[in-house]
Amino acid sequence: MEIPFSESYKAKMVEPIRRSTREEREAWIKEAKYNLFNLRSEQVFIDLLTDSGTGAMSDRQWSAMMLGDESYAGASSYFKLKETIYSLLGFEHFLPTHQGRAAENVLFSTLVKEGNVVPGNSHFDTTKGHIEFRKATALDCTIDEAFDTQHEHPFKGNVDPIKLENALKQYSDRIPFIIITITNNTAGGQPVSLQNLREVRQLANKYGKMVVFDSARFAENAYFIKMREKGYADKSIKAIVKEMFANADAMTMSAKKDAIVNMGGFIAMRSKELFQQASVYNIMFEGFVTYGGMSGRDMNALAAGLDEGTEFDYLDTRIKQVAYLGNRLDEFGIPYQKPSGGHAIFVDATKVLHRIPREEFTAQTLGVELYLEAGIRGVEIGAMMADRDPITRENRYPKLEMVRLAIPRRVYSNNHMDVVAVALKNVWDRRDTITRGLKITYEAPIMRHFTVEMERA
Repeated sequence: MEIPFSESYKAKMVEPIRRSTREEREAWIKEAKYNLFNLRSEQVFIDLLTDSGTGAMSDRQWSAMMLGDESYAGASSYFKLKETIYSLLGFEHFLPTHQGRAAENVLFSTLVKEGNVVPGNSHFDTTKGHIEFRKATALDCTIDEAFDTQHEHPFKGNVDPIKLENALKQYSDRIPFIIITITNNTAGGQPVSLQNLREVRQLANKYGKMVVFDSARFAENAYFIKMREKGYADKSIKAIVKEMFANADAMTMSAKKDAIVNMGGFIAMRSKELFQQASVYNIMFEGFVTYGGMSGRDMNALAAGLDEGTEFDYLDTRIKQVAYLGNRLDEFGIPYQKPSGGHAIFVDATKVLHRIPREEFTAQTLGVELYLEAGIRGVEIGAMMADRDPITRENRYPKLEMVRLAIPRRVYSNNHMDVVAVALKNVWDRRDTITRGLKITYEAPIMRHFTVEMERA
């Protein structure tokens, strides 16, 4: 008999979570103005809002924290992280920041000017927000296959080389760099192939442009390359990672994902000149160059997490749990972005709540219904997150309208995934009775989804 698949870790500590009643949840979500971000954590049973900073650190990471050097300048923890980044990713220069959006703020303050165009593969919320805040344009050049949720493609996160070259020709001097998100979060946690990274690198060389990686889930991307791309099955994750980053000039990193820490991030680059320019903003916004927005203990935990997060056994366990949830949804016929991604299942809201028009925020409505069903919190990836057009102020309606169920690392069991699947099935079974969506009563001018207030349409 074949030995069944099992997690590559065991639990050392547990945290209780509380079940609630439907009546309680109805009151709580109304009080939260139908914004899942506004719920208190104790009002949530299974929290799949994000995989950012929500993972469980290892004994090795916790012990590394005890050795943190909290010196203001020149801390040994900084040099330990610097050595890890150089060894693993190949970048000589780096700046620590408190998280990914801080890294974007520092780097984009250096590179992005009004009127610029930044092409890439489906910029995520803060990336697009930082670009548009500077009165520049985020231009999506993702392959068309990414927008058909039922189409099976091994690398739906890929940049379309034809779209990218057209952008490079059309906007030429207005493009400061090309950004590639690995994995592509907006498209469903979908990976980018190494072949595609090389194609983008070649185009960047042809037109004299920098390539920047948004690297929050780079290790998961490397796992998919190993499992799906010809010629990489026998290579280690760390070897694939090195080959991936050989195609980048710089990177931003939210370490709260693939480095499995609760807080932290960084920028890394090859150019000393870019490092010096970005250092000015890092000191202004974050802190001195050898700590940025991080404590020494957090840098130690991050260095250990980068090493652990690029080991195959860990990644195999992590990504197979995401696939497990996808397989359960397949049993019930619930449509989601296929194949399952690296960090989350993205449920196709337009196919589930077909009676809710997009003007009433279909995915946000589905997220609320899932919470009401079983206390499960996901996040909308659709018209709400897409914001309004900066010029016309009209709502933007992206090609995909999805609810992301982001699975924290080393936190939940497959039993929790079973609960999520059955709760979604219950919503799916009563989908024809869900006819009222949501309307906005308050929104911020940019990145509105974090603080939006809504009511029933």
